[in-house]
Amino acid sequence: MFDTMTITKIAGGLFGAWLILLLGKWGAEELYHAELHGEPSYAIEVAGAEAEEPEEEIDVAALLASADVGKGESVFRKCSACHKLNGEDAVGPHLNGVVGREVAAVDGFGYSGALSAQADAWTPENLYAFLLNPKGWAPGTSMGFAGLKKPEDKANVIAYLQSTE
Repeated sequence: MFDTMTITKIAGGLFGAWLILLLGKWGAEELYHAELHGEPSYAIEVAGAEAEEPEEEIDVAALLASADVGKGESVFRKCSACHKLNGEDAVGPHLNGVVGREVAAVDGFGYSGALSAQADAWTPENLYAFLLNPKGWAPGTSMGFAGLKKPEDKANVIAYLQSTE
């Protein structure tokens, strides 16, 4: 029915078309980034659309009561790329004694100014909110960390930071 050359041509055509499709998709993604265009200027409201449920209040004190300092130390490894605990500043300020310390209070460190406008001191509640979404809590902060999503991770890190004072 078909000889080997015909089957090879058909397979080559299919694989070539697939390759062109993948290269076109990659090229389009490189040329156009929708997320870089910001918020839409006009949003269309859809009737019957459900409003987002408000996030439930989290009792930070209760989470801290059950926090594990050892787990907090291992989660802190994500932070240790920029923050140190020995009193020396790195990319970010040192974090030993941060719980209860005034916001933006490390002498000689160049803060962005966005933090001071949000709070007076690093209470566990303020740290919890900041660790959830640093750029959302303090818009304009120069900290590039995306945040910790798990409530237990945030509580464990705060407990670990409290233990390093």
